[in-house]
Amino acid sequence: MTLIELNPVAKAALPVQAFKDHLRLGTGFADDGAEDALAESYLRAALAAIEMRTGKAILARDFRLEIVDWRDDWVHALPIAPVLAIGSVTLRDAAGAAETVDPARYALERDPHRPKLKGAGGYLPAIPAGGTVEVAFTAGFGAAWADVPPDLAQAVFLLAAEYHEHRHEAGKAASMSFGIAALIERWRNVRVLGGGAA
Repeated sequence: MTLIELNPVAKAALPVQAFKDHLRLGTGFADDGAEDALAESYLRAALAAIEMRTGKAILARDFRLEIVDWRDDWVHALPIAPVLAIGSVTLRDAAGAAETVDPARYALERDPHRPKLKGAGGYLPAIPAGGTVEVAFTAGFGAAWADVPPDLAQAVFLLAAEYHEHRHEAGKAASMSFGIAALIERWRNVRVLGGGAA
């Protein structure tokens, strides 16, 4: 299984100014914009860390899942949530020839932790022998920072602030503080039965 992020979070979607306000950085200086690039990098790093811990895409963007076999012939759990829409399902044979599956043959089963691609009225499309299937989908809470649940937004700000505070301490082991871990706990995806289709 390979999950590919097709487009990164847009710079305009990141709350750089709000994060700088959170840090209480001074204003009115000639180089007010000098901290923007650093603030953006801390936000991106914190966003990635929170997403990894929770299995959630915080800001909406496009992904492609590439697999060689369905976990179940009827339904396949997607590795990140929440999924907003399935863009396409494409079958590729061993030679690489592609066939786009009719959207009437599958559906999205929405779930805050384990969204699933399911066969519409039957089995999922058969993957060609030696081939793959590519599922293109959009995942995230929304395109704007205002769409992000407040506890996750706060966790990102707190972690980004820790990165900012310890920016000169190279090699220091970064661990998530208890406060941040508590904020994200309800969003963590607890996998049972080896993370199978269920």
